[in-house]
Amino acid sequence: MLLTLTTTHRPATDLGHLLVKHPDRVQSFDLPAGTAHVLYPEADEARCTAALLVEVDPLKLGGGRGRRQATTPDSFTLGQYVNDRPYAASSLLSSALAKVFRSALRGESRDRPELAATAIPLEVRVPVLRCRGGAELAVRVFAPLGWTVTATPIPLDEAYPEWGDSRYVDLTLTGTLRLADALNHLYVLLPVLDDAKHYWVAPDEVDKLFRAGAGWLADHPERGLITRRYLAHRRALAGEALARLAELRLADEPSADDSVETEQPAEAPRASLAVRRREAVLAALRDSGASRVLDLGCGGGALLTALVADRRFTEVVGTDVSSQALALAARRLRLDRLPERQRDRIRLWQSALTYRDDRLRGYDAAVLMEVVEHLPPRLPALEDAVFGHARPGTVVVTTPNVEYNVRYEGLGAGRFRHADHRFEWTRAEFAAWVERVAAAHGYTATIGGIGDDDAELGCPTQLAVLTRTDTDIRKEETTR
Repeated sequence: MLLTLTTTHRPATDLGHLLVKHPDRVQSFDLPAGTAHVLYPEADEARCTAALLVEVDPLKLGGGRGRRQATTPDSFTLGQYVNDRPYAASSLLSSALAKVFRSALRGESRDRPELAATAIPLEVRVPVLRCRGGAELAVRVFAPLGWTVTATPIPLDEAYPEWGDSRYVDLTLTGTLRLADALNHLYVLLPVLDDAKHYWVAPDEVDKLFRAGAGWLADHPERGLITRRYLAHRRALAGEALARLAELRLADEPSADDSVETEQPAEAPRASLAVRRREAVLAALRDSGASRVLDLGCGGGALLTALVADRRFTEVVGTDVSSQALALAARRLRLDRLPERQRDRIRLWQSALTYRDDRLRGYDAAVLMEVVEHLPPRLPALEDAVFGHARPGTVVVTTPNVEYNVRYEGLGAGRFRHADHRFEWTRAEFAAWVERVAAAHGYTATIGGIGDDDAELGCPTQLAVLTRTDTDIRKEETTR
């Protein structure tokens, strides 16, 4: 079975650094069911393609002495030896991805750490993928993650078109994503589309799913189907996983079940607004040059997960007034299982944004993502605590644009996007608040939007980046 991964990022040969596989060499790796090979059919400054070729040994695949095997799609006696497993992408290819590209899956790169945290143009091709549900299902699971999907059904026999299509598709994905995100999407979704696993699904598969699905699975419109198929339709495991996903969604208010923000205007499938919001906040933080970051009102930790995945952020602090939310964030981050060096980068503190907290002083940047609309009449206290006392170098603020609400079906006049919102600002109201706070506390501000820009109503989410003036920072350093 074959998978190719192509980039046109310049220099394109940096792909070798991200995958930790040299473009001038063919490398081979032993697998429980065969051998994986990594090679580069093309590698130059403009375009680079890495190919993962997995050769399956049917005898190894069908052996499994002393361990329970998952059933193959074929039920006849020799099905474990005579099947499509050596040719069609499946959980075998996912296992090979996990072994061969382990550090790339984690988003780590010793030689190119900044590039590993950056979205780059990618094209993935899987020429033969068993897709139970057809090409349309491939679009449903990959398109919400930001991919442009081409899934071409493969005919049973080209010489006899009247026989119709087979159960296989030729899949091509194109998009601009972090390499780690792309590999994790493939790791989870290839066996989901195949709807069969070559090994017994044990309880630890739930943790594997949450590791690979961090930051995207909870918001995916097909999360139920993905979870059940990934866990081989084992009801107890799927029930546990879906309950954990529900907890995460409830903790992350922008993507909670009673929020209309997941209802996208119905043109083409796209990443959810919650995902696009996190990406925009991360981009603003990277542009600011921050390394020590506060996530104020962190909820269940969706943004914290993304911050921790980017090694440029050397210290990440999440605060919330709710101890339950912090417990969910700790679970989402898997703090009890992280290596010590990774765990030392993370802090979770219970703190109210309407009170001054000396622990929050001295940080490079702070994020208020979908927070301010929950706080009236205590918004002046937040302004004083964050901009007047903590005084981070950069503050990134997002909040809904109430003008855009008419684009959401079922959202009547006077209704907000979430039951706990106390207000939602128009663009003019948000701009006036940002300008007043910036002038009062020595910041400059830029204002933008997140999501599709409606010519009449603007973007669904408003974004402001407030930066302390150099003069103000120098004055404070001199005082210290």
